[in-house]
Amino acid sequence: MTKIKTRYNRRSFLKISAAAGGGMLIGFSWFTGCTSDKKIKEKVAIPNEWFEINGYIKIGDTGMVTIYSPNPEIGQNVRTSMPMIVAEELDVDWDNVVVEQAPLNTGFYQNQFAGGSLSIKLSWNALRMAGATGRRMLLEAAAKEWGVAVSDLEVEKGIIKEINGERTISYGEIASKAVGIEVPEEIELKDITDFQLIGTSKKNVDGLKIVTGKPVYGLDFKKEGMQLAMIQHPPAFGMKVTDFNEEEIKNMPGITDAFIIDTSVTDKSWSDEKGFFELIAIVGKSTWQLMKAKKALKANWEVVSEPENSDGHADALAEALVSGEAGAKRIDGDPDMAFSKAVKVIERTYSSPFLPHNCMEPMNFFANVTETSAELIGPTQTPKALEDSVSKLLDLPVEDITVNMTRIGGGFGRRLYVHFGVEAAAISKKIGGPVKLIYSREDDMTQGTYRPAYQSVYKAGLDENNNLIAFSVKGAGLPEGPVFPNRFPAGTVENYAAQKIDAKTNVTTGAWRAPRSHFTAGAEQAFLDEVAELAGKDPIDFRLELFDRAMNNPVGENNDYDPERYAGVLKLVKEKSNWGETTPGIYRGVAAYFCHSSYVAEVMDVVLDNGKPKVKKVWCAVDCGIVVNPDAAKNMIQGGVIDGIGHALYSQLTFEGGAPVETNFDRYQLIRHAQAPEEIEVFFIDSTIDPTGLGEPGLPPAVGALANAIYQATGQRLYKQPFMNNLQLEKVVG
Repeated sequence: MTKIKTRYNRRSFLKISAAAGGGMLIGFSWFTGCTSDKKIKEKVAIPNEWFEINGYIKIGDTGMVTIYSPNPEIGQNVRTSMPMIVAEELDVDWDNVVVEQAPLNTGFYQNQFAGGSLSIKLSWNALRMAGATGRRMLLEAAAKEWGVAVSDLEVEKGIIKEINGERTISYGEIASKAVGIEVPEEIELKDITDFQLIGTSKKNVDGLKIVTGKPVYGLDFKKEGMQLAMIQHPPAFGMKVTDFNEEEIKNMPGITDAFIIDTSVTDKSWSDEKGFFELIAIVGKSTWQLMKAKKALKANWEVVSEPENSDGHADALAEALVSGEAGAKRIDGDPDMAFSKAVKVIERTYSSPFLPHNCMEPMNFFANVTETSAELIGPTQTPKALEDSVSKLLDLPVEDITVNMTRIGGGFGRRLYVHFGVEAAAISKKIGGPVKLIYSREDDMTQGTYRPAYQSVYKAGLDENNNLIAFSVKGAGLPEGPVFPNRFPAGTVENYAAQKIDAKTNVTTGAWRAPRSHFTAGAEQAFLDEVAELAGKDPIDFRLELFDRAMNNPVGENNDYDPERYAGVLKLVKEKSNWGETTPGIYRGVAAYFCHSSYVAEVMDVVLDNGKPKVKKVWCAVDCGIVVNPDAAKNMIQGGVIDGIGHALYSQLTFEGGAPVETNFDRYQLIRHAQAPEEIEVFFIDSTIDPTGLGEPGLPPAVGALANAIYQATGQRLYKQPFMNNLQLEKVVG
């Protein structure tokens, strides 16, 4: 067993007496102090005041256990996997566990957000500590009750028993006696070889509610006396509102108010809106009436900065690659000299457009602001950032603001930004009552916070023996460049150069699933395939040669990947896909990438259907450390693969005079069911390493594997996304 310090204190640890509901409550900061919907026959009522507390285990006298999941649920299934980790160390029967969403409470949590594939990675030991501490306190209570030592007892699935005796007692029966037990300063965690729950597949705890249409999302939330609101932002970037036909809108049926609100805050953080601060808000009784009022709007707008257009974006990226603001940079050896001596040199340019996030559930939030408090409820990936921004907007202390999270109908980075919650608070303050703000699809797609547009130039040089002796990459983005200078192939080439370049734009951008990696992986892996072909080598063998160099004689000291683990997923996917075998009519591509501390390799099979490429099957090999819930983990990888294929093939956002052209799904194509792979197999590397990221790493290699498979099928290399816009189908058919 591993021993860790609990480092609890009176402020971060709370025990509630048995009189307050007949149970034991454990609550403390799960994210500090770490060194290393089944039906229940009898439910125990939870007092209302307990909802104000985060990070706890509640054990009822019937043996029912409530575990509160602290982080936002955006479809990555942490509302199942995080409580599983607690339940494993608590040693309780999963069938007797009920999961609830915890509210924001910085006194009990740190890192209470969903982003960067960090939820499990950051909380692994701390969640284990929460369960192990509860188990220890219950054992001490039983030992005191029976007059024996804790070492004389053992526990299995919530039942404590004497090792050398016959007495048994359930957690429910001893919970009230455990309330007065002091939290130990040091606690033992299970050996990972003793896990019984972790590593098994458990169904999504919200699954039944979702498929039966129960209210779990922000759009489902209702409160008595609540009004509805919609907003109208400027039609193009670089514009602001001056006035609108206010009285006409107010007199429309069902409309109770209409006004201009200013949502700008002082000392803006990264999560605040960067584009549209002054908005037209319309408040009413129903969404239909609000939508009719929005159509009747006649607003005047003024230009405050130069509008953007699609051609301008391409020009700006090309110019930035020549003279843009240099960011992170790395140079090993003498790349210029090596390129001058190379026998073969290849150079290619890759690009991708802006993309919206297109969450299934458009942005929405509930707010009830009074003179002394603010209550916020809705789907957010960053509840603490929302609390801080609302505090600044309303000039209210954070302790007077409550943030509760609903399940999120898609995030992908979009809901890291908190403007829609801030807007709801501003509207509520203006009308003096509770309100729920709802975005239309057009509001969401035209508001901004897009994936940046990117362009990168890759160059490679081979010697007379077809060895890679020089490699360079320079990448620009609007506004942030996509290059990671210390990632592969850094460390594998004697002469290496990488440079990240930033460029200015007034289009608001933000994190998009696997930020920067989604583009860089596709470009890098497509380029490496072309280099392998120039060298006359098998694509996987070529990559493995580079990893051998990184393992045995690495270049530089700042390589931020483990070449052995990287090579491991390539070898596994090679084995599982029977790489090297050929089947008539099936064309294969491969890619591998490291991001969010995890390694993923993918082999993709493509067929031609009426001359158009269609993905038939995908094999994925994943090294993400210990897998908590295998079925859920597979689902995340599969979803990432489909997401990567769909956006690479079809999606783009363009501009005319600063206004987005694709404002809804009639113009913006997402992947359809019939276009998704017929089969996706996922294989995990057996590991004893603590869990790493999983929600994002499956997407980036899908883009490169797809491009490489399409080349095998059509003979065409693809350098610009979306691929279907740049694939010459007449050549394929002919």
